[in-house]
Amino acid sequence: MFNFNIGVLGHVDSGKTSLSKALSEIASTAAFDKNPQSQERGITLDLGFSSFTIEAPGHIQSVRPDVERIQCTLVDCPGHASLIRTIIGGAQIIDLILLVVDVTKGIQTQTAECLVIGEITCKHLIVVLSKIDLLEESKRAANIEKMTKKLKVVLKTTTFANSPIVATSCSKHSDSFGIADLLNKISETIFNPVRSVNDPFLFAIDHCFAIKGKGTVLTGTVLQGSIKVDDVIELPGLSASKKVKSMQMFKQSVTAATAGDRLGICVTQFDPKLIERGIACAPGVANFAYCAVISVNKIRYFKGEVSSKAKFHITIGYETVLATITSFSSRGNFSFEDQFQYNEVLGGEEDGVQQQYLLLQFERPVLVVDGCKVIGSKLDMDAHGSNCRIAFWGVLLSYSHHKDYKENYLSNLKIYKQKTKTGTVERLVNINTVIVKNLFKKETDLSYFVNLRVTLSTGEVGVIESSFGQSGKVKVHIPDGLKDDSQTLLKRNSSSTSEKTVITVTLMFRKFIFNAKCKNLQ
Repeated sequence: MFNFNIGVLGHVDSGKTSLSKALSEIASTAAFDKNPQSQERGITLDLGFSSFTIEAPGHIQSVRPDVERIQCTLVDCPGHASLIRTIIGGAQIIDLILLVVDVTKGIQTQTAECLVIGEITCKHLIVVLSKIDLLEESKRAANIEKMTKKLKVVLKTTTFANSPIVATSCSKHSDSFGIADLLNKISETIFNPVRSVNDPFLFAIDHCFAIKGKGTVLTGTVLQGSIKVDDVIELPGLSASKKVKSMQMFKQSVTAATAGDRLGICVTQFDPKLIERGIACAPGVANFAYCAVISVNKIRYFKGEVSSKAKFHITIGYETVLATITSFSSRGNFSFEDQFQYNEVLGGEEDGVQQQYLLLQFERPVLVVDGCKVIGSKLDMDAHGSNCRIAFWGVLLSYSHHKDYKENYLSNLKIYKQKTKTGTVERLVNINTVIVKNLFKKETDLSYFVNLRVTLSTGEVGVIESSFGQSGKVKVHIPDGLKDDSQTLLKRNSSSTSEKTVITVTLMFRKFIFNAKCKNLQ
């Protein structure tokens, strides 16, 4: 038997928890809104976990003949707009999404955001039309067909264009309808997920509680690697290591677990209030990052600009932190040896020639793992508005775990702004030399510009040779010499009292934004 994680996502009050109850055979300690606040408010406030098993379908047994049954773990995600960061964290552990849509309301704001999250984290989806018992029986079939057509139009623009749609009812006041059809569709859709079994152990913690006389229990999902009883795991958020005393999978004791498994790990005692969510891992796998570079993709539904120097909410795993962003791009892969062009605004899909990157400077250090997914949002936008708040997503490429990252990390990152300066030729010295004014200010350190190329409006190309005097003037050397017409024009300018013809001088160069001591380049 292997574990298959199914996320239950959708708008608030769309029937997600009722659906989870109808499907489930075993509930965890954090299932079906057992939280007192959830019961009081009547909505899901936290991730809930439950499970059921099905016989392995033929297409699974053909590739894994050793598998007879599949354990399906349901991850019931909250749908309330203010809990989007919890949804994002939960979505990153799932293999298949059940997107629950209230048949009487259709696609709502959080439904759309769940679709966006799904496109980022998961490539398999089933749409569940819920609450069909609320439809008038004589018009039920027609209304289901109408809503199905609407959903197909929406899905057509996403990666889920061919996803199945199943109509259900899980009301307390009527018999469940469509659950058998949904289970059949899940069986048809289930695939053999690729698990990172041989990587170092990494575990996403979603709940933590103490058992008197036993220890502290961490419940969560094994993201990669494997674990067994008596292993020592690291809790990097606490800077502590703990020994694994025992483990359970949905109330069944186990001695080992691997990537993809839903697991409860009992470790030596510590205060469970110290961890709400987070990660456990093999020693050294996770590190705190003060800044990071990610490859980035802009979400096409986000209407605002992703602008450099702006702040976004960055979600990595279950953790969300504010970060100031800097957008940059190049035509190649990320390397500290390369130069990158600074962008005022992150480009969209139409700018596909350039590889887009973001530098994230976190307001506080955040735990990261090599190659993890990163999601950027504007959670300060109106939670009840109609606009998508998820702005971009990417993959972690590099980071700094040093507090003084500006000196030892950013200074090595060659991000430049393309700059242009213009001046005018003041006078001719000889055929190969002119004096240029107004190209620089008096206080400019001209040592950063010596040997840079300039272009005259008459077509000649010169090189800044040195400063001239104390007022910011420079001497420009023209290797191929001035053209005869240019010499004549400058000689006439120096001797004539009438209106002079101005020859402009243009300097274009790259100024590096994180290293003021770095020479300007062209």
